This record gives sequence, structure tokens and C-alpha cells, in this order.
Amino acid sequence: MRIDFESGIPIYLQIADQIEDSILSGMFPEDTQIPSTTEISTLYKINPATVLKGMTLLVDGGILYKRRGIGMFVHGGAKEKIRAKRRRSFFDDYVCALLAEAKKLEISPDEVIRMITEGAAK
Repeated sequence: MRIDFESGIPIYLQIADQIEDSILSGMFPEDTQIPSTTEISTLYKINPATVLKGMTLLVDGGILYKRRGIGMFVHGGAKEKIRAKRRRSFFDDYVCALLAEAKKLEISPDEVIRMITEGAAK
């Protein structure tokens, strides 16, 4: 996990993203415990409330669940939920922006596809 204190992205969002990345990579499989709020806050020297805020986002999103007195665990199906959420975000953030710019430049969708195919082959 890496936290960029100089980034404009709030730390709690970075924590949530890093935990999601760890789930996607298989570091935290479904139904396994993730590091505690205290462990993460101590390791990165940040406020435990900030860590908890990031984890709470994941609990609210159905990615993590809490076992009272034990800790936070990865929900079954979390990997697919993260992928689906990130695919929607990828479409909204990149594909729509790409197509809008292509339209301004009068680049046809077929030409955009050709450009992507060429770029992927490099």
C-alpha cells in the first residue's frame, strides 16, 4: 500500500483504493481479514479515523464486512463488485472523454477503434 500525502486525492479515498487494489490482485482473498485500522494508521502514521473512513466506504459498498471484536473481512463477490464499479468509472472517465474529443476532431468511431488497435499492438 502506498499513500501519496502530496496528492490532491483525500487520504481516506487513497486507502479505499489501495485496499480495493489489494483485493483485485489477490493479496486479500474473499472472506479473509484485512489489516486493522490501527495497523494501517501506525504503519503510515495517519489518524485512525482517516483509515476508518476509507474502510467505511468499502463496508457501505459491500466490499468489506465487520466481525464484531475481530476486524474487517473481504466480502464474497467483492472482486467482481470492484471490477464492475471500476469498469463503469473507466467508461465514464476515459471512453466518454475519448469519444467527445474524437468528435471535436472529426475522428470517426471506426478510426478511433483502428487507433486503439494499433496502440495495443505496440
